[in-house]
Amino acid sequence: MFHKTVLAATIASSFILAGCQSTAPQSVAAVNAEPSTIEKQQVSTPAKPGSIAITLEQAMAHPDWLGNQPEGAFWRADSSAVIYQQKQQGNELRDHYVQELGNSAAVVPLNELHTLGDDAAVMSKDQRLQAYQFEGDIFVKDLLNNTLIQITKTSAFESKPQFLNDNSLVYRVGNLFMQVDLSTGQHSELVNLKLEDKPVKVSEPSSYIAKEQHKLIDYVALQLKNKKDAVARQQALLDANDALVDASIYLGENKRLVDAQLSPDGTKLIVALTDTRSWRGEGDIMPNYITDDAGIDAVPARRRVADDKPQETELVYIDLDNKQKSTLTYNTLPGWDEDVLAEVKAENYAREGKKYKSEKKRREINLMMDWGWDQSAIVWNNAGTQVAVMLEAWDNKDRWIATVDFNGKKLVNQHRLHDDAWVNYTFNDFGWLNNSDTLYYLSEQSGYSHIYTKALDGKAIQRTRGAFEVSDLTLSNDDAYLYFKGNKKHPGIYEIYRLPLAGGDVEALTDLNGMTDYVLSPDQSKLLLTHSTIMNPPELFVMDAAPKAEVTQLTHTVSEQFKATKLTAPKIVAVPSSHGEQPVYAKVYYPSDYVEGESGKSRKAVIFNHGAGYLQNSHFGWSGYFREFMFHSLLADEGYVVMDMDYRASKGYGRDWRTAIYRQMGTPETQDLIDGVNWMAEHANVDTGAVGTYGGSYGGFMTFMALFTAPEVFQAGAALRPVSDWAHYNAPYTSNILNRPDVDPIAYERSSPIYFAEGLQKPLLINAPMVDDNVFFQDVVRLVQRFIELEKENFETAIFPVEPHGFIQPSSWLDEYRRIHKLFKENL
Repeated sequence: MFHKTVLAATIASSFILAGCQSTAPQSVAAVNAEPSTIEKQQVSTPAKPGSIAITLEQAMAHPDWLGNQPEGAFWRADSSAVIYQQKQQGNELRDHYVQELGNSAAVVPLNELHTLGDDAAVMSKDQRLQAYQFEGDIFVKDLLNNTLIQITKTSAFESKPQFLNDNSLVYRVGNLFMQVDLSTGQHSELVNLKLEDKPVKVSEPSSYIAKEQHKLIDYVALQLKNKKDAVARQQALLDANDALVDASIYLGENKRLVDAQLSPDGTKLIVALTDTRSWRGEGDIMPNYITDDAGIDAVPARRRVADDKPQETELVYIDLDNKQKSTLTYNTLPGWDEDVLAEVKAENYAREGKKYKSEKKRREINLMMDWGWDQSAIVWNNAGTQVAVMLEAWDNKDRWIATVDFNGKKLVNQHRLHDDAWVNYTFNDFGWLNNSDTLYYLSEQSGYSHIYTKALDGKAIQRTRGAFEVSDLTLSNDDAYLYFKGNKKHPGIYEIYRLPLAGGDVEALTDLNGMTDYVLSPDQSKLLLTHSTIMNPPELFVMDAAPKAEVTQLTHTVSEQFKATKLTAPKIVAVPSSHGEQPVYAKVYYPSDYVEGESGKSRKAVIFNHGAGYLQNSHFGWSGYFREFMFHSLLADEGYVVMDMDYRASKGYGRDWRTAIYRQMGTPETQDLIDGVNWMAEHANVDTGAVGTYGGSYGGFMTFMALFTAPEVFQAGAALRPVSDWAHYNAPYTSNILNRPDVDPIAYERSSPIYFAEGLQKPLLINAPMVDDNVFFQDVVRLVQRFIELEKENFETAIFPVEPHGFIQPSSWLDEYRRIHKLFKENL
């Protein structure tokens, strides 16, 4: 890492986007030159060309005015065209487009949407057939004959098509697996998973009086005989007649099916279950005061982390040939009974004057639930002879990849990833090579997400290395390459690469200097790219799947109005940290009249705090915070310096950066903000007595912590949809970072703003949506009451009755940002 200022990358003039509709492809080969050495040079992006100054009203208007960018793009089955959606102007409906390579895009009529396929389509083993789900029905394309067959046409919801190795097709209707012989069209039940107890056979009388009843009363004895005869006849009929089937597998009552994956040979099934009684628990309600009947609606809402109950996944192996099922226990996994929270518990016990005694105890273990996955945590190899499952501990400290010993009916550990803080809920891609029993997977064990491979009888091999993060793996059919997305040349630049699995160096496929995602074509010859820069929203591009290949832009969807709007291009700088070797990357918006080297400490400044905590915003791509981007341009036009920091806990900078906030949320981040203020004083002529801060969600929480714990640094702050007490937030997010309140109350008290409310000295604006089922409105209500009891005077609260966590109505956005603008204008 380096401490030199790095400016946003220049993108060739061919990237200036034109028109509101999709047009014919345009070559941008000039962009895809030799990889640039971003780390060794300053690269600038000029202010966006345009003559119309941004206004607050325009910045907060419905984003239709920007033009509607392509969404959900994927390849057509024959790899000759790209399919995507585009929002219509003035409503929330989407049109589908098909764009043949080399031609213009065309809108797909509604009566042809079923022919398109989708991004989750699956291919048969011989790559001839493609199956997909459309509106709850299953379709199969024959690529050789260019035909389409509708497999189901029902009111039920069929989904999850899967080709077996014999080229038959399986799909699901709820928990029922249906198999289709495509040569005959016959549908049959393969397996029917029933979340109930197996019906008991006809029972014999057991008690004395029951036995006597059968002896003395012929009618009772006859009824028992008739029942036995009926059961025996039905079983004999099933045994003697191949035309009949009973595919029922009984999994027990009070179970919820988490996942079920069928082996490609159709003979085995791995099922993941959880107990509904622990899963449901006690939820909460969110009052909605603006309803269509003028009443008050008590909307069910998620559970708080303080109310979370331990739960575990039951992993069941089912042999479909004999309908035998076996529960796979976890006691073969290393660390399955370790007391991984011993030190945390000892610290909390000591505060109460108690001594904690550590002992081994069975841990709750669950199927991994990666937040960004489009894959299952249960993956079979192509032959159906091996299966790998990814598991995580309920306490968030361990992740395992295990295979199954089918003869011994037990799990075999292949990899354990332990983290004293928490295992990441991303970077969990894994699977099998196509032509060998070798696993590939991502792991942060080196400090960054990298690719590893492991043969079942061998040791794990690290295949990529360096201070960068690897994600989004795609394996080629011939096992020649693993394609991936990575920020190899700069933390804020994401390009597409491939790793030759037979050996050799990682190959860079793109050099676009922005944010780039990809989809490999079905024939694996081309890449579909979604690419954006700081100043340009995402568009679609295509290229051959080879280094230095020509890149062609497919879509041009930005509006003329956006092109005509002048916006300030931020510079990306590396702010030296006073608390570690890594710098804090940040976007800096300089005032329009700023002169390099000016002095006098005359500038006012605002620091924006991004949300989510684990999110990256100081990158070279288009930001999801596009309204804030335009608001920052407006502030820069008015003379403010604006900084947007990827404080510690942000994504893109490795495991240590991510976990720096473990058990102390708000402290490292505030330290980074202070470093940002000092950097602006030294490098941007900022008066340290005229700095404000604001942000939403996690950024709102950070605004609280900044004002409450560093009141001498920030003169005003605006907290939007903020967390005030982490014990009231959800379990999946919070328990990673702070453990759980019953185990680690110290961490919650260190990290929750409500415990620091007495530190408020400077003006604070709180903007609170009332139908927020993510951060409850109650978070604001409780903190306001705390302020009242502390007799604080310098705060105000704005409520937004119809808004969820992410605002929707332009009028609400405008009202919110008018208040923020006024706060800074009056107090800085």
